[in-house]
Amino acid sequence: MKKSELVAEVATSTELNQKDATKAVDATFTAIIEALKSGDEVRISNFGVFAVQQRPESQGRDPRSGEAITIKAAKVPKFRPGKPLKDALNA
Repeated sequence: MKKSELVAEVATSTELNQKDATKAVDATFTAIIEALKSGDEVRISNFGVFAVQQRPESQGRDPRSGEAITIKAAKVPKFRPGKPLKDALNA
């Protein structure tokens, strides 16, 4: 599902017009991103948890040259699905 399809679903299910549905979807994504940037978890009941995990610096190899390289430490987003979401997918 693309963002435009998600916006269309939100518009249909909430009886909003496309413009307002787009604003709602964008605001939701922005709120999640801002919370994660500040180090908070985002818990959406019956759906799951968005969190940030620290990935440590590691060693790797350049696939073209075979030369050893250092991969920088980074913060990466993680998603843990909630039980109702898992159940819905396996029903």
